Amino acid sequence: MHKTLLIAGALLGGLGVAIGAFGAHALRETLTQSGRTETFETAVKYQFYHALALLLVGILYGAFPNRSVLNAGYSMLAGVIVFSGSLYILCLTGLRWLGAVTPIGGVFMIIGWGLLLYGILRN
Repeated sequence: MHKTLLIAGALLGGLGVAIGAFGAHALRETLTQSGRTETFETAVKYQFYHALALLLVGILYGAFPNRSVLNAGYSMLAGVIVFSGSLYILCLTGLRWLGAVTPIGGVFMIIGWGLLLYGILRN
């Protein structure tokens, strides 16, 4: 097991619930007026999926203790920060240029999944 990835997964999961609830209640009117409800929900959804993935990677590292599995987790974490983070900021500020940053986070997530596959296969 890798404690850092487990902690990151647990934190992202808890924050995902809190941010999702905040968006559904406190930000409902703002998100509806700006037409960004779906964007916000996408950010929360991907954050939560990857929180669970980080927990999985943290556990899998015990069975497949190699650098690729470890880097998979770090890549997924970076992906959540960039992908979901840019969407949250976009929804709250309206800064449209952040939409160009979001795919970079998606690429980090994809790389993370690829590294996880590679790390499992190479063991």
